[in-house]
Order: sequence, then structure tokens, then C-alpha cells
Amino acid sequence: MMAELLSWEADTGTATEVYLADNRLNLDVYPNGTKHFLVLCNARREELLQIEFLRLNCNEEEISSSLSIIPELRQLKSLVLKGGHRWDEYGMCLPGLVTTLPAEFTHLQHLTHLDLSFNSFTSLPECVTELKELTVLLLSHNKLAALPDSIGKLVKLTFLSLMKNQLRVLPASVGELVALQRADLSENELELLPDEIGNLCSCTWIDLSGNRLKTLPSSLANMTSLGELHLHSNQLVTVLASLADLPNLSRLALQNNSLRSVPPEIQNFPFVHLEGNPIGEADSPEEQDHAEPKEVVSRYLTSNSDSFTVTAEGCNVVLPCGIEIHFPPEAVSLAAVISCNIIPPDPQQVKLGHHDFLLSPVLELLPHGIQFEKEVMIWMPYIIHRSDHRREVVMRTFNGSWTNLETKISKSRHLACCRVLHFSWFIVISRLRENSCTVPMEGTLLFSSVDPNIKVTFPSGAVNHTRSVKMQVLPVAVEELHELTDQDSLASPLLCLSQNSADNFLKPVKIQLPLPSGVTGLNLDRSKVHLLHGDPEIEDWTDITNQVVLEFTHLYAIFEVNHFSWYWLWYTTKTYVGGIAQKVYERLRRWQVNFLARQRKRDPEQIFLQCIPKHKVESVCKNLQKRYWGPEPSDIVEMFEGEEFFAGFEKGIEIVSDRPDCIDGRISFTFYSHLKNSKEVYISTLDDRKTQAVKGQVSFYRGSLPANIPEEAARKRKGPDSMWLATLPIKLPKQKPRLNNESRKESSYPPLNLGDEETGYLTEVNLLSIARRIGPEWQNIGINLGLTYSQLERIAHNHRDDLGKQILEMLFTWARCNANVSGCISHLIEAMKESDREDIAEEIHSIIELGKKKYRESIHRVGLSHESSNEDSAIAMV
Repeated sequence: MMAELLSWEADTGTATEVYLADNRLNLDVYPNGTKHFLVLCNARREELLQIEFLRLNCNEEEISSSLSIIPELRQLKSLVLKGGHRWDEYGMCLPGLVTTLPAEFTHLQHLTHLDLSFNSFTSLPECVTELKELTVLLLSHNKLAALPDSIGKLVKLTFLSLMKNQLRVLPASVGELVALQRADLSENELELLPDEIGNLCSCTWIDLSGNRLKTLPSSLANMTSLGELHLHSNQLVTVLASLADLPNLSRLALQNNSLRSVPPEIQNFPFVHLEGNPIGEADSPEEQDHAEPKEVVSRYLTSNSDSFTVTAEGCNVVLPCGIEIHFPPEAVSLAAVISCNIIPPDPQQVKLGHHDFLLSPVLELLPHGIQFEKEVMIWMPYIIHRSDHRREVVMRTFNGSWTNLETKISKSRHLACCRVLHFSWFIVISRLRENSCTVPMEGTLLFSSVDPNIKVTFPSGAVNHTRSVKMQVLPVAVEELHELTDQDSLASPLLCLSQNSADNFLKPVKIQLPLPSGVTGLNLDRSKVHLLHGDPEIEDWTDITNQVVLEFTHLYAIFEVNHFSWYWLWYTTKTYVGGIAQKVYERLRRWQVNFLARQRKRDPEQIFLQCIPKHKVESVCKNLQKRYWGPEPSDIVEMFEGEEFFAGFEKGIEIVSDRPDCIDGRISFTFYSHLKNSKEVYISTLDDRKTQAVKGQVSFYRGSLPANIPEEAARKRKGPDSMWLATLPIKLPKQKPRLNNESRKESSYPPLNLGDEETGYLTEVNLLSIARRIGPEWQNIGINLGLTYSQLERIAHNHRDDLGKQILEMLFTWARCNANVSGCISHLIEAMKESDREDIAEEIHSIIELGKKKYRESIHRVGLSHESSNEDSAIAMV
């Protein structure tokens, strides 16, 4: 029967069209498809009852009404009821609304293909197991915790997909699926497999990766038809030697388990993959991951300690910021002094790739040249607010350039771990999920774990020696695309391919991309299809549609290439597609952000500044409202990851202290989407506040752009107006009149210097300034400084009518007792942190750092540095 175009009047009065191609009805690619299905049921019911293939969108509310009609379609052979057709603001697929099926589904006795993926099933309806003709059952991305025993009734089933569920056990009846050829049970919570699984003698491919399996049943060796067995990313501690005897086995994936020993039969098996296992190591899997070995001592450094000694006995060192470093026994033969620095990321040093996000500050471990005899484990905390299956967390180290390290992740603790044999700089980043493989001369297949519809096929003879290839995929939300272009432009996910060789492939490599959302082989207009080739270095997009042979199926576009780059499939009526793609790609790399400027309620001269992505603004403002007040956040602006910007105070307001991060009177920042991007500063006024309040403002300006920003984007920002980002008002209230005797009391404190030349001084002027920042919490600060309760009670009683005098007396009482004590300034900083006054702690730290800097400069200026002294001595000897 030829394709017929059916049309009808919907209840809204607007004309709607849908293709009924032969006996197929595909409504999941049309907006409101389930609604149209209900209308079609009333208007063309007799024709509808004859269809054999039906697809509906389970993200639409009308799906519940459609489910009651489907059992009447007795001729159905293929039924697709999938969710995942809509996305949240982060690009994550939303599950469908279907949680169960009507019992009348048992009437569909001709059904051979049933797809219920991306829904909300917590249990499999019994009616499904009554569909005796079923050969394909797809249940991936649901919430199934178990399967019914009746699953064994599906004796004709050849393909079963249960990926991404919550299965903990499998019923013994799975062994009755005698016709099963392919089974995908990956990414569940399976801890054991039933012995009956060995009865699946027809099974040629089974994926059990991403579960919690520790052992395997011996019956697996009975699956004589098995060609591929995927067991990677489990918790296996042993593996069956008999698996090597399976006659058809051509791939045994055992990566990333806990195998400490492997039978020789498996180790010598030509198609086994064992990467990521602690083979040959004596420690238990738990010790390998994180637990502290009993024979290794733990050391907890304080905030004023940045070095420690490691001996041949080893140790586990914990830094105040949460970083942990594990030195196993015999990692060093002689005692070594290790230093550690936590450094704010500098965009000139930290070079990020396209779509990379920085998740941590920079950790520097010294000395750089030290070489360890055993691998040292480094655990770094990272900041991430929402998991995203499209991305992965990776640690990097700097050795002339930033390189990726093999990384393990503790999601519950938000820790990233790597193993190294030498020290350098380390960071944690989030990047697009990477899939890789080694291409042998006989060819192979590479799938994307982000979008399984994307695959690359390497034919036999494509290479004359093994070659490593990598794949990354960047999905593009339809809503975001429409904001940037128009309703007529659609695009597939962006495919990024790379290899470790500059040579072309000897034979064409086949690439499969999904058609853009809403486009199928039935409604495809070839004149609107554009295949773009991207150059990642210059970010240029070239239309190569006429240079390749594009083939189309119902859901995919297929083409062949001889070398790798970036590929992007567009569907649009626009002529200059490359320019549109460049604009969209640039927008995908920018963050929409807001600026905050808040004043502390107890101390309006203390200003809190922050730049945050727009989706975090509401929660951040809610957390700040108890201690701060201020204007509404700024309007939305766009910034790149790693872009510098400055905050300048204007209209009679200036910064109080000479800060290291102050450049030409402006506070410098660097925007990193997952870091805080916040600072607290103290301001003063040029005008007298005794008679009236001062109304000033803080303005934010762009600084230097990251080196890898497109030239077009940089060009648009030239000129003075383009540097301005936002302005927020700052109001300093009228200053309260000060009693004459109060100033005399402040000046009555004798001069003092806390600290020393090399660590920096705090003078009585600094302490007076600090005292003005402290409020009713002064007693808590006094306790953390080490003053006794009796001392604090006496101070409170003697100055019971003067809060300011209480604070000054507490602070100077402590200072007089510690004037000659080593480490007193670090003690003061720590006490402020313990009292929840990070702002004062940072201010003290800034004062000390500035003092140390000026001291070093003065030493060099007068020629008293250690280096110059050595030179003078050498000259004298001559």
C-alpha cells in the first residue's frame, strides 16, 4: 500500500498532518503526537485498527488515554512507547510518564517488538510476559528493581535490554529464555547471577558491565555460543579459568575490577582486556581504593603547616582543605621533606580545553624532581553540583603541558584519585565524556556512551598498524538552538573525533549520526541537510555535504571519511550554515551569569562580591540573606570559562587595604563556573559620612580573554563600552557620632608588633582595624584564641556598657600575652575561621602577605638578600 497523507481537524481547530506509511504510524517525532493519535482514533478508526507498527511519545500527558486504546490494535507487530523525548535545563533526558500497562495488552498476540525504554516502570507488568510471540523487549532506563518469574514464558525472545535499571537479582527463570541471543544487563546493581544463566546456550553477546558482581557462576562456561562477554566495571576478585575454553569467545572485557590475580588461561587468552585491575598487588580492593593501611600512620596538617617529612615507613597525610596523600611503605628509601601549596587557578597557567570546567584549585606538591619507588595516591576534593552522564571527572598534571591522569572517583565523597611517581601541579576538571578504542588491522566498532545512536565502524584493512582513536559527543538542546537561530534550524549532537596519528585511514571509515530531533527518513528534505566539518584549532565550519555520499535511514545519516575531525549535521533552510554553526558553537561555550554585591548587616563597610551562573543565583541569595543585605543581582551577562574580570568601586567609594589582588584600584577575579568566584573587601568613603549617607556603586568590567577564545568573539569586545558588564549600588549609612573618650581609649593601647620580619607583622593599627569588624561574637573569638572564661567575664563586667571597649580589651589582652610567641598570627587566623569569620581571616592573611612582599622587596633593594650576601662573600675571597 502506498504512503497516504492523513489529515484531520484537531479539537483546537488547526489542521494537523501525519504520515501513515504503509501500515506504520510514527507519531513520536511530531509535537502532540499522542493527542493526534486520539483524534485519529475517532476520525479514522477502521484504518487505525489495521496498523502493524506504532510509535508514541511517552513524555506527553495524553499517553495515559492512548494506552487504553492500544490493546484494540490487534494487528500490531511493533510497538514503541518511549520516553526521553524531552530534556531538563541541563540536557538530561526526562523519563516518560508510563508506570504500568493495562491488563488488556495481552490481546496483542501478534506483537514481536516492544520498546518501553526511558519510562518510569518499577516492576514489569505481567501482561508483557503473556506476549508469547515477542522476540525483542527493550526496557532500558527504567527503575526496575526485579523481574517476575514469569519472564521465562517469553521463549521466543532473542534480544533483551535492561540497561540502566536498579536490578539487584535475576530470577532463575531467565534460564528458560532458550532463544535469547543478545542481553544487555549493564549499569544495574546485580551482586549475584543465578546458576541458570548458563542455560542460555543461544546467547552470543551479553553485557554485565557496571554492576556489583564479585564472583561468577561456573555455569557461564556452558554458554558455548557466547562471542562477547562484557564484565568490566564490576567488583570481581576472581574470574573463571574455564571462560577461556568457550569456543566462540572473541572478546572478554574485565577492565576496572578488583582482580589481584588472574588464571594463566585467562591472562594468555588473546581477546581479554584487563586494564584497571590491581593485578600483582598485595593490598585488598578496599585498601587499594581508600582505606588507610594499618601499618601506615596518619598525619593531619594544620592550616599553618605546609610541609611534612616522609620516611620509608610511609604515611597518610590529610591537608585542612580535604586533600589526602597516601605514601605506601618504601615509596622513598631516604627521608624526604614534602611541601604543598594550594594556589588559586591562573588562566595563564591553567589551560582548559573546549567545554572543560575547572572543579578545584591548583595543588602544587614539591619538590618537583623527586622520583618515588612506589606510586603515591593523591585524593582531591572537587566541586560539582549535579551529575551529568554526558561528562566525566578527570585529574590532570602539568609536565610542560597539562595531561590527563587515570582517575578513580568516589562520588559519595566527591573525591578524585590518581597515582603518580613524581610530583608537580594537579587539578580536577570536568570534560565531555570520552570513549576510546584501539583499532586493530581487522577493524572494530566504536559507540558513544552519551548517545548510543552514534557509532563509528572501522573496516578490516583501515589501518596497517594499531591506532588509538577517541570520541566525544556534545548534545545540543532543541530549545537552546531555537534561542540562537530560529524554529527552522535543527542540529544533531556535535561529534568530535581524534586519533594518535596524522595519517589518513587506508579504507573509508563509516560514521553514523542520528537525524536531528523531529526529522525522520519519511519527512526528510535533502535540500535542508548540511554536513559540517569543523577545525578545532581555528573553530571554522565548512559545509562538506557535496563532498561525501550521505545515506539516510529512518533515524540515521551515514557517511564515510578518510580522516578524523569534528562533524555536525544540520537541518535548516539557511544558506550560510557555517556562520550559524560558528555562532551556536561559541554560545555553547559561554555561561550566563549574574553579579552580586552584598553588605554585611553588622558591618556595612564589608562588601561581598560574587559572580555565579544564573541557575545558582536563587540558592546563593537565600544562603546570604541572614548575614548580608544588598541590591538585586545584576542583569544576565555571558562569560567564558577562565575569563578574567574586575570589580571597581566608584562615586566616592574606595578599597581600604592595599591587597595583592588589587590592580589599579580594581579587584581582579577569574570566572570558573564551578568555583565560588567570590571575595570580601572593606571599603571607605572619600566624603564625610558624619552628616549624610554615601551612595556609591561597584561596577564589573571585563579583563583579559582566555587564549582559546574565538577571534570573532574577542573582536566584538574591543572598545571602552564593551568592557563594562554590570553596575550595582552600594550605600554606606550615616556614621554614628563617636564619643571623645572612645578615640582616647583606642589610642591608649601601646605600640606592638605581632610576628616577625619573615612571616610578617600585625601592628596595633591593624588590630584596631580588625576590632572594628568584630561584633557580639567577640567572646566566642576570645575562647578560640585561648582566653579563659574568667578573663572574658571580667572584661564583659568591666566594660558592660561599651561593646567596642569589650572587643578591644579582649583582642589586646590576647596580643600582649602572645607578642613574642612564634605562630601567633596563624593562631589568630585559625581562631577567626573557627568563629565563622572567614572574612576577617582572609583580611589578616592579605595584610601579612602584603607585609612579607614589601619586606622581601626592601631586602633586595638594600642588597641584604641571601643571594647577594653569597655574591659579596665570593668577591671578597677573590
